[in-house]
Amino acid sequence: MICPNNILYLLIITPILGILVLLLIPSRNKTALKQIGLLFSSITFVFSLLLWVWFDNASSQFQFLDTVFWIPSLNLNFVMGIDGVSLFLIILTTLLIMLCILASYNIQHYVKEYLISFLLLDILLISVFCVLDVLLFYVFFESVLIPMFLIIGIWGSRERKIRAAYFFFLYTLLGSVLMLLALMYILNQAGTTDYETLLTINFTEKEQKILWLAFFASFATKVPMLPMHIWLPEAHVEAPTAGSVILAGVLLKLGTYGLIRFSLPLFPDASAYFTPFVYSLAAMAVVYTSFTAIRQSDFKRIIAYTSVAHMNLVIIGLFSFNTIGLEGAMLQSLSHGFVASALFLIIGIVYERHHTRMVKYYGGLVHVMPLYVIFFLLFTMANIGLPGTSSFVGEFLILLGAYNLNTTIAFIGATGMVLGGAYSLWVFNRISYGNLKTQYIKEFSDLNKREFYTLLPLALGTIFVGIYPKVFLMPMNISILNIMEKLTI
Repeated sequence: MICPNNILYLLIITPILGILVLLLIPSRNKTALKQIGLLFSSITFVFSLLLWVWFDNASSQFQFLDTVFWIPSLNLNFVMGIDGVSLFLIILTTLLIMLCILASYNIQHYVKEYLISFLLLDILLISVFCVLDVLLFYVFFESVLIPMFLIIGIWGSRERKIRAAYFFFLYTLLGSVLMLLALMYILNQAGTTDYETLLTINFTEKEQKILWLAFFASFATKVPMLPMHIWLPEAHVEAPTAGSVILAGVLLKLGTYGLIRFSLPLFPDASAYFTPFVYSLAAMAVVYTSFTAIRQSDFKRIIAYTSVAHMNLVIIGLFSFNTIGLEGAMLQSLSHGFVASALFLIIGIVYERHHTRMVKYYGGLVHVMPLYVIFFLLFTMANIGLPGTSSFVGEFLILLGAYNLNTTIAFIGATGMVLGGAYSLWVFNRISYGNLKTQYIKEFSDLNKREFYTLLPLALGTIFVGIYPKVFLMPMNISILNIMEKLTI
């Protein structure tokens, strides 16, 4: 029976059952495989919505708590629970996995393995956001690399996909080695890696600084921040459309989630000490990657660099050390999950038809693909941060929070919105307006039903968050206040 006590188990067990069913179906039956994959990912999404329905906005405690004893002799247990910080990241994960499978109906090679990879990602990402043991968080945090490595390396779109897969795997894995060493130290000193227990332990200032740097090396690579951002554009360009969607929509959030869940509350003094360093890196990244996006010719690479700029703006919000900035950072993370994912789907739609992502080959699509251009316009405006879209609310709260702490950083962060308007409008204008370039492409077709229903939930989410953010901010509020109690500045 479905009830609040077992909902987190169901979220993890449902994709596992989906994988088992897929293993029983012959590989040649591709339609059935896709239908089963979509069915189980849809059920998982519905279960994640029940989390929101049953979530108590007034509670300051972790909810839906449960414990499975793992290694009792080391006091290591699989403790599950969520708060307002992790609630919407779980919902975003299940939504995007479902949409990724729906968007992948044209996949013809190794279909069973492809669907299993996405359902495995579903399991691992949900576990990352609900596990309350730091060591097990690390296990799931790194395990995500395996299915993502396979998705890029096997189903990538170009010859450099193997190189991109290794780029992604090695950069993010090497960045986490220091975090593993830090976890060993914590386990040795505290005798446990249970998150709620660690919140009660006061590490010395020297310990905090060393541990903070070790954790930061891992999380900053995932965001990614300068100079660890090199892997992201390469991975995006070579990944299949669904791979880029889940990479931008969820995997980049692992870094920001790690910072707000672990680095800030566990090492508050070190977080305050290193804030100027973090602000400098984030501000440089916002400006540098925005300018870099303007000079790109590959449609996908442009959006990849914009993702780096937007995620570094989230970092500015996280280190504002006030409720406004932290709430803005979490809301912007959710918004980026909608908008960036939709833009990669937009790219994938024309790439499937014409097998090129070079901007110079497109033009005048408004004449032959009006529905496509309507969605493209909506997500372009959201990418800029137009009022009425989700990005405006998130960016406004981030800049307001940063302004209360450092007006210079707030100003530099705001330039990212101006530069965002430059590259977003430039690419939209080049592709949508002007004359059709029939010397390159002669046949055009607008969105089909499957593509329309893939983009529709993201469009509705973008508008709903922009118009009525209170629904999303209320569950986050008490959780953010709990984190604020740990911070000192």
